[in-house]
Amino acid sequence: MMSSLGAARVDWLIFAALGFMWGSSYLFIKIAVDDFGTFTLVALRLAVGSALLWAVTRIAGQALPRTRRIYGHLFVMAMINIAVPFLLITWAEKSVNSALAAISTALVPLFVVVLTPLFVDDEPLHLKGIVGLALGLVGVIVLTGRDLTGMGSDAVAVTALLGSSLSYAAGAVYARRHVRAVPPMIPAVFQVTFAMIVTGTVALVFERPWEARPDLAAILSIAWLGLLGSGVAYLAFFRLLSRWGATRTVAVAYILPVVGIVLGFLVLREPIDARVVGRDGADHRRGRAREQPCWAARRVGRSPCRGSDPSPCWLIRPTLRTSRLRGCRLHDVGVSNVSLVERSPPSTSG
Repeated sequence: MMSSLGAARVDWLIFAALGFMWGSSYLFIKIAVDDFGTFTLVALRLAVGSALLWAVTRIAGQALPRTRRIYGHLFVMAMINIAVPFLLITWAEKSVNSALAAISTALVPLFVVVLTPLFVDDEPLHLKGIVGLALGLVGVIVLTGRDLTGMGSDAVAVTALLGSSLSYAAGAVYARRHVRAVPPMIPAVFQVTFAMIVTGTVALVFERPWEARPDLAAILSIAWLGLLGSGVAYLAFFRLLSRWGATRTVAVAYILPVVGIVLGFLVLREPIDARVVGRDGADHRRGRAREQPCWAARRVGRSPCRGSDPSPCWLIRPTLRTSRLRGCRLHDVGVSNVSLVERSPPSTSG
């Protein structure tokens, strides 16, 4: 039998792993978002996650709920804790960087601090929670103030990210109130499955996912998002939720910005700045290219990359106004403006 100290250490390790799995998801969404429709990307990652969770459930011999009421609660959780926030984040990352998307999750614990005392009797609001809420709001305003007061798609995307944080918070509180006595495996497998069915149906009707032509990076991103971000992560989350409660568990959201910003910088060369949003928004509006290594340039019209780095150009940043990248030159395409949706055809010039 594991001692209480040993169990506490395991919980903290799970907490750290959960922060990495969810924090890295913003990077992989950014990599895959150009190759799939919004609903299609979400449905695919959930399909992978659902397959993993059902396999774990069968292997563990976990009994399924016998009451319809539980399934109703699980469906509601699937919508507010997965479908809505996943769709909002995926859509927003078409126009903002992954670091900003990760930063937005810092609001989740703050929303939980407000919502939990209203709906969960054994988690009252304390003075330190009010102080934390105030400090957190100030921090988010500092980081996102320029885009929130700006005009255009960036401000709308930031609003969508804030909506995803509120939805996550509502989902955590709802789960704590209605399914706290259910084994962690059950809410994990059913909410991922229900969300997959809903988003997959919409994708089939409106996005024609069979016409998608993803590259290898996008396919691997879907695998990561499904197996870890939508599979293992939810097993970890509901274990912690059942042991720690909503307020303490969602503090994992404070880890996500750190992971998201670091990975965005290392992989996509997104800037690390005290005003990440302001700098990214300014660069986006001016159409100024950031220096990136050749392997982090999105493939344009299947044009090969030549120079010191032989790796393929598969991650070009939006509105890139130069064809020269560090150690890499896009061959004979004369890129002047790369859209997130349309890819320039290969040139036939000499």
